[in-house]
Amino acid sequence: MNEEAVKLTSYFGERRRVTGDGFAADALLDLYGKHEVATSVLLRGAEGFGARRHPRTDMSLSLSEDLPLIAVAVERRERIEPLAEETARITGTGLVTLERARLLRDEIDADDIAAVTPYYGGDADTKLTVYLGRQERAYRMPAFMAVCDLLRRRGIAGATALLGVDGTVHGSRERAAFFSRNAGTPMMVIAVGSGGRILRVLPELGALLTRPLLTLEQVRICKRDGEPLATPAALPAADASGMPVWHKLMVVASEAALHDGQPVHRAIVRRLRAAGLSGATTQRGIWGFHGDHAPHGDRLLQLGRRVPAVTIVVDSPERIAAAYAIVDELTASGGLVTSEWVPAIRPGGAGAASQRR
Repeated sequence: MNEEAVKLTSYFGERRRVTGDGFAADALLDLYGKHEVATSVLLRGAEGFGARRHPRTDMSLSLSEDLPLIAVAVERRERIEPLAEETARITGTGLVTLERARLLRDEIDADDIAAVTPYYGGDADTKLTVYLGRQERAYRMPAFMAVCDLLRRRGIAGATALLGVDGTVHGSRERAAFFSRNAGTPMMVIAVGSGGRILRVLPELGALLTRPLLTLEQVRICKRDGEPLATPAALPAADASGMPVWHKLMVVASEAALHDGQPVHRAIVRRLRAAGLSGATTQRGIWGFHGDHAPHGDRLLQLGRRVPAVTIVVDSPERIAAAYAIVDELTASGGLVTSEWVPAIRPGGAGAASQRR
């Protein structure tokens, strides 16, 4: 089954509260659970900053950390767009974006693939997101590892597995608990590659997973392993109706990759903050690969972390151009960099969304 969908993504702080003593994260996932959103995932960031420019990092041992959070929800347009305003109210000064996607779930057959081929086929770059349960398995191994292994063997440019702490799966709420296996708690694998290769691997993913649930989105791969492939698309500051146009960069680098003695992802966040960008958030993956490197993550008795770190920046085309110059410099010898067009954005709190259909 394939459907036109919208991906609703929120960026906000872990300590953000709404009415009473409730945390925004709980209220947001309660909202998605109540409306039985097809899939949603709450991700904890490792470092970042927002519009108020306060740095947040997990380097501190303080119990009062205010780490960045990212909540992603995907559903058919008519079901999820009405939730955007309430999402913005809950997240306060955070950022909310809406992006077009194609949602495929359950049985994925030839008709489904034929329907999406005009949009994602050929050599055009495509982003594939696979939504899984933490303890889901495939061929006697963790499903996220099996997915990454399959994607690498099929020549996909890169993939990163991100662990969720709350969310919905096929409309049912699944939340992580301390004394639990958390088998159904959602996570996701984000992959990018040529549309043709990604479409060819869809039947295999459908056979690999018990109840596949995934999305396809348009993306541009700008750099891989230090090699420039393209620059972010040149976009005007506003469309013909005067609505602002927005752009997103995603940078994947190994935790072990250093620049001037510090991890590349930390150098990127600090340089972007100093340059006046509106915000950036880094999440740690648990497994992944890019280019010809074998899939990797943390291993027992390993010295130094080799997990992938994903940094996301959303801003105006003018500021993204400045951000890309910084990212380009800091990924001269490695990493994977992509850019995407964001057709709708809603600042947190009051105010209407800026949308382009």
